[in-house]
Amino acid sequence: MKEVLNDIYTDGCKEKKYRLSDFFNRWWDEYAQHPAEYITPEQYKAVNAIRVCRTTTLGIDTYVCPDCGEVREISHSCKHRFCPSCGWRDTLKWAARMKEKMLRVPHRHVVMTLPHILLDLVKRNRKEMLNILMRTSAETLKDWMMHKFGLKTGVIAVLHTYGETKQLHVHTHMIMSWGGIDNDGKIVIPEHDYVHIPSICKVFRYKFEHALIELFDAGRLEHDFRDRMEFMGFIKKVANKKDWIVHLEPPIQMPEQVIQYVGRYSKRACLSEYKITAMDGENISFRYRDYKNSPDRRNPVEKELTLHYREFFPRLLQHVPLRYFRIVRYYGFYSNKGSLPEEYFGQDESEIEEAELQQAESGYENPYFCERCGRTRVYSHTTVTGGGMTYTVILEHCDIHRKKAA
Repeated sequence: MKEVLNDIYTDGCKEKKYRLSDFFNRWWDEYAQHPAEYITPEQYKAVNAIRVCRTTTLGIDTYVCPDCGEVREISHSCKHRFCPSCGWRDTLKWAARMKEKMLRVPHRHVVMTLPHILLDLVKRNRKEMLNILMRTSAETLKDWMMHKFGLKTGVIAVLHTYGETKQLHVHTHMIMSWGGIDNDGKIVIPEHDYVHIPSICKVFRYKFEHALIELFDAGRLEHDFRDRMEFMGFIKKVANKKDWIVHLEPPIQMPEQVIQYVGRYSKRACLSEYKITAMDGENISFRYRDYKNSPDRRNPVEKELTLHYREFFPRLLQHVPLRYFRIVRYYGFYSNKGSLPEEYFGQDESEIEEAELQQAESGYENPYFCERCGRTRVYSHTTVTGGGMTYTVILEHCDIHRKKAA
């Protein structure tokens, strides 16, 4: 497992030059007094979590080696899914669990993108529109596999609302089993890999438009259309757009290669701190890949974008997930693993323990174990800051976590 994690998450061992929390701590309070856009409660919560993550505000545990006395401090994390540090950590745990849940067949990476003409409706009807996107994109693949090969397929869908420059770009990344269960309950893998993309685009567009019309007719769509005739004219205009994009990668084998794709597109944060190149006064710069202006989309040109904090904050925070909104969803037989025999799936592996996650984040060094003495470090105390004062406390639960990790 360590080899797989090392291949997928090599950034976990790199040293970060900049932390997003530093930029928020410097400019957020000033921005929040006169925001460029309305700040939602979810966005406030995300910012507050990022600012205190791995600081004394949440607590720093101190562990000591009983032999040599070496001290190791372990910071508490905010565990918010938008946090660049904790989001990567959740991805690590989630990708590791996928190995035991995925059918032992090749899988294909699929991306389905909404036309930008729909983005205004997405902003005003975020929950409804994103629910429709995730459902219809997965149903498109399920129906196509059943129609083409007569197979029940499994789909893992991950919602992304951003592009490389963090502008609104709504699409789903999906892992579809390239093979499935036939009517006799047997695993079947298609004999050829060819897929007629235009036909899938057409079905995807039809399903989405049909669901959008149902939402309008039910009176649940917030809009500025004067009547149904004007709305249907808009739908016709949307149908003529050529940017209903569907992209399929060639089949990849199980399990490690699939995990690499799943891990890349699961619960990672919107902006990786490893891509931040500068924090110069009121501006922040980060690297991005320019797919649009690159002759080879598989090897895009890397560029740098610099934004003032008044433009950067709303651009970034528009991607904070809605409360209780599931950005990772399962369809087909992945929605109910218990409906198929266990032998169809990968080997059952226990979830990665806290110690292994700590090792992945620090170059595989277990913070609870002293390599020099070969002894498990002993919990000493926790430092917490609050109300302008610093406190030293002893928490019983910390020693429990240490014993579990050891």
